[in-house]
Amino acid sequence: MKPVRTVARVMLSAIFVSSGIKVLLNPDSKAEPAGRVTDRVGPWLEKIDPRLPSDTRTLVRIKAGADVVAGALLATGHLTRPAAGVLAATLIPTTVAGHPFWAVPKEQREGQRNQFLKNLAVLGGLLLAAADTEGRPGLAYRTTHAVDRSQRRVKRAVRTARREAKIATASAAVGRKLG
Repeated sequence: MKPVRTVARVMLSAIFVSSGIKVLLNPDSKAEPAGRVTDRVGPWLEKIDPRLPSDTRTLVRIKAGADVVAGALLATGHLTRPAAGVLAATLIPTTVAGHPFWAVPKEQREGQRNQFLKNLAVLGGLLLAAADTEGRPGLAYRTTHAVDRSQRRVKRAVRTARREAKIATASAAVGRKLG
């Protein structure tokens, strides 16, 4: 991994690891703002499976745990694309719940808008990290080229088989004339 990628991933993941640990130690600090999202998601989770946790405090802890694990994976260069994807997915509800600049009094609006935009910038970095193949071809590229190679091999095998069949037919005809 190139040094720039390493440093960028560590810098990008630092906020998730540090805030995730803080929230794991004190989930009540984020329960109120998270309630804006979890109050809507909770009933949906209960419909999917009643055994799934749907209370705000538990969902906040799950999100914080995901942030710590995915942030650590991203920082250490392990499973970077899925880790960045998890962080990006969890950042969206966090941003909506934590920085609703459209629903706060006018004097707080600018600060909340700035935090909202900062989270959008972090989301952009996470999307880049999720798409980064580190210069290696991605799965779609490799699949397409594997199919192309297979098709070329089949065409070559068909041409070879036809040529050998013509040679065999010609040899058999010569053999009949001579025999």
